Amino acid sequence: MSLVNFANLDFDQVKTTLKEYLQSNSNFTDYNFEGSNLSTVLDVLAYNTYITSYNANMVANEVFIDSATLRENVVALARNIGYLPRSRTAARATVTFFVDCSNITPAPSNLTLNKGPVAATSSAFGNSSLVFSICEDITVPVKDGIARFNNISIYEGTLLTSEFTNSAANPNLRFILPNTGIDTSLIKVRVKNNSFSTAGVKYSSQDSLFDITSLSKVFFLQEIEDERYEIFFGDGIFGHKLDEGNVVEVDYIVSSGDGGNAVRNFQFAGKLTYTRNATEYTVSSGVSLLTTGLPASGGEQIESVDSIKKFAPRIYASQNRALTSNDYETLIPTKIYPETESISVFGGEDLVPPQYGKVFISIKPRTGDFLPNLIKENIRLRLKKYAVAGIVPEILDLKYLYIEVDSKIYYNSNLAPSSADVSSSVQSNATKYSESSELNKYGARFKYSKFLNIIDQSQEGITSNITTIKMRRDLRIALNSFAEYAIGYGNQFHIKSMNGYNIKSSAFFVSGISEPLYVTDIPNTDRETGSLFFFTLPSINSTSPVIVRRNVGTIDYIKGIITLNPVNIVSGKIKDGQTIIELEASPHSNDVIGLQDLYLQLDISNSNFETVIDEVSSGLDPSASNYIVSSSYGNGMLVRAGGRSDVSSPVITTTTTTATSEISYVQSSSTSTTTTGSSSGSSSPSPSPSPSPSGGSSGGGGGYGGGY
Repeated sequence: MSLVNFANLDFDQVKTTLKEYLQSNSNFTDYNFEGSNLSTVLDVLAYNTYITSYNANMVANEVFIDSATLRENVVALARNIGYLPRSRTAARATVTFFVDCSNITPAPSNLTLNKGPVAATSSAFGNSSLVFSICEDITVPVKDGIARFNNISIYEGTLLTSEFTNSAANPNLRFILPNTGIDTSLIKVRVKNNSFSTAGVKYSSQDSLFDITSLSKVFFLQEIEDERYEIFFGDGIFGHKLDEGNVVEVDYIVSSGDGGNAVRNFQFAGKLTYTRNATEYTVSSGVSLLTTGLPASGGEQIESVDSIKKFAPRIYASQNRALTSNDYETLIPTKIYPETESISVFGGEDLVPPQYGKVFISIKPRTGDFLPNLIKENIRLRLKKYAVAGIVPEILDLKYLYIEVDSKIYYNSNLAPSSADVSSSVQSNATKYSESSELNKYGARFKYSKFLNIIDQSQEGITSNITTIKMRRDLRIALNSFAEYAIGYGNQFHIKSMNGYNIKSSAFFVSGISEPLYVTDIPNTDRETGSLFFFTLPSINSTSPVIVRRNVGTIDYIKGIITLNPVNIVSGKIKDGQTIIELEASPHSNDVIGLQDLYLQLDISNSNFETVIDEVSSGLDPSASNYIVSSSYGNGMLVRAGGRSDVSSPVITTTTTTATSEISYVQSSSTSTTTTGSSSGSSSPSPSPSPSPSGGSSGGGGGYGGGY
C-alpha cells in the first residue's frame, strides 16, 4: 500500500493514515500500535506532517490576493499590479483669523504662519486633545495694521520631518518613513544638494511612468510592512536620479484618521513670524479667535485588507483610464474622492433620448447627503487625467427614493408582554434593517419577503403581519416662478383604482388660487399613461374633493415618471430649508430597486406599525367570528398624511416668467428617460365631482426637475 496524498490538516486522520500504511506491511501485521513505543514515533511523524501541511497550505494561500490574510502579503501582491492602498487620511477643516499688528515694533509688512501646528481643539474632543497642522508656510500681507488669514486649510495630526542622505556606498539604503498613520497625500519632499545647503528642490509624487522624462523631479511611494511607507526616486531614465550626497527632506503628517472628524471649535496654537533687516521676530499677541469655515471632515483609516482585495484588481483592469462605468466607479473612490460611501455611474447613451458624450455620476459621501460645489469641481478636474477626450462628466446631486411601510402586526397576547413591547421590538428591527448596508447604497433593493420575515421574527408572540409599502420622492420647488417639473421613481407604478387618486401629495399653494392644493392622477384606458389634476379638500379626511384645474401634467405608470406642466408654485412643505412637495405612489412590485442615481432609503419615521391582537391564536375568539381583517389593497386617504398642517403660509412675491432649467434623470424597469420640454395632459374620463376651475397664470418653457 502506498502513502496517499494528505488533503486534510487533521492530526488524528494523519496518524490513522500512517498506522494503516504500517499495518499493510507484513512486518507489522500483528504489531500493537497503541500499546508500544511505536505509538510515540507515529505521534511525532503525524505532528511533523500536520505542521508541514499547515505551513504549505498557508504559503499557498498567501501567494494569491484573494486568499491572502496577512496585510503585508496583500499589499505586496497589490503592488505587483500597480496598486497603492489608500493611506490613513487626515480630517480637514478651514479656519479664518486675523492678527492685529498695530502695536508690534518693528512693524511688519508681511506675516508668516509657520508650517506645523496651527490649531488645537478648544476642549477635550472624544476624551483627547487634537492638533491641526499645515504642511507649508503661509505668508500674507499686513494691510492697515491687520494680517488676515482667510479660509486656511488645516489638517488633523502632527507634522514630522525625516532626513536621509543618499550614498552609493550603501547598496541597501532605503528611504523608509519610520511612523505609521501617515497621510500620503500630504507628503512634501525636497532634495538638497548636500547637508550644507539651505534650499532644496521640490519633488512631486507620481504613481505612473507616463509623461516622465529623465529630468522629471518626481518620487514614488509604496507601502511596506507594518503600515509604513518607503520613498524611492528615478533611475535617470524614468525620473531624475539622486546624486551622491543629496539630502532628502520629507515632511508628513501623522494623523488619527476618522478620529478628527466633526471638530468645529478651535483655539490658536500656531507660530507667527516676520523678518526685518535679516532678523526674525515672533508674534505672540493680537491673534483673534479662530472662526471655523468648514468643520473637520474627510478623516479615514488606512484602507482595509478587504478593500484592497476588492479594488486592486479593478484598478488594474481599468489601466488608469475611465472608459466604462465600472472604471469610474473604481477610480473615484480609490484615487479621486476616498470619502465616497456609494457611487452610481451611467452613460448618457442609456437615456431616452440619449445624450452622447456625457457620463453621469452620483455620489453619496460618507458624511452628509450632498457634495459641495467645490468638491464637485475638484472631482471633474481630477477626472480629466483619466477620462477619454470628448467625454464630459456630469456630477448629479443625490436623489432619495423613500420606502414607507404600513404594517398591521397580529400577535398572541398570551406570549407577548404588551402591545407596546411588540411595537417597540418591530420598530427596533425595522430600524436596523433601514440602516444596513443592504439598503444604503446605489443599486440597492428593498426585499419585501425579507422585511416581512424581520417583522415576524421580532417577537415570539407575533403570528402574522399585513404589510403594504409606498414609494415617495420629494419634489424640490422653484418658488414664485413658472417652471416645469419632472420626477422619476425608477420603478413601475401600480394602479389601484381607474377612478384615480393613485398618486398622493402633500399640500401646496399655486399663484392665483387661495386654497391649498393637492395633485393626483387619472389613468387613461391603456393603463400605461394618465393625466394629472389639482384638487382641494374641505378637510383632510374628506372624501369629497373639488377639482380646481385639469390636465396640469402627465404620468407614465410603466416608466414611473410624473411630469407637471409649467406652474407657479408659491408655497409648500419646508424640509431642511427647502420647499418641497411630497409625492407618494404604490410600486407595481413590492421589491423596490434604486436604479441609476436613485438612493434607496427605508423611511421609518414616516412608516406606521400598528399592533392587533390575534384573538384566534390567543384563544379569545376560537371561531374567528370577530376577527379583525386588514386590507392589503386599500387606497387610503386622497392625500398624504399631515395635510394642511404641513404646508407653510404662502409668501406672495412678484411672479417671474423665467423658468429654471434642470434635467431630471429617471429610469424605468426597462429603459432610462431624460425628460425635457413641456408636456400636455392627456384626455381622460373626468373624475367626479364636477370641476370648479379657478383662474391662474400660465407660463411656458424650461423645466425644473428633480427631487431629493
